[in-house]
Amino acid sequence: MKISVQQQAFDLTREVEAIRKNDKVGAIAIFAGQVREVAMTLEHYPQMTEKAIRGIVEEASRRWQVMDCTVIHRHGELQPTDPIVLVAVASAHRGDAFAACEFIMDYLKTQAPFWKKEAGRGWVEAKASDDAAAERWNPPAKGVKGG
Repeated sequence: MKISVQQQAFDLTREVEAIRKNDKVGAIAIFAGQVREVAMTLEHYPQMTEKAIRGIVEEASRRWQVMDCTVIHRHGELQPTDPIVLVAVASAHRGDAFAACEFIMDYLKTQAPFWKKEAGRGWVEAKASDDAAAERWNPPAKGVKGG
């Protein structure tokens, strides 16, 4: 498992190659995000951020058969089209890889302590749609009917 919060860009091919070496891996699901439209600055507290990401990955590993995982999130000043985040999950089967990758990304958006400031626009507020995406991974309490 690799977790990195870094300023420098990452090499997508190299990162994926690193987790596909195991001959039991049958699927790798990848999410690679990039900065859209407007330059932004990302701030974070290093120890808190890495701990939060590690917890997210560990939870995904409890829920699905994750054989390996890489999560890289950048911070600092980023320009449009700069890579900002990579989540790559290796598993024996695609269902586990897809679900774990999507779960990790949903929780990165809502649980990892990053603060984003868009150039000329100010701080980026949390979105209800991101919270809803993360919430769908939580089963309803016993005795409560889902809606």
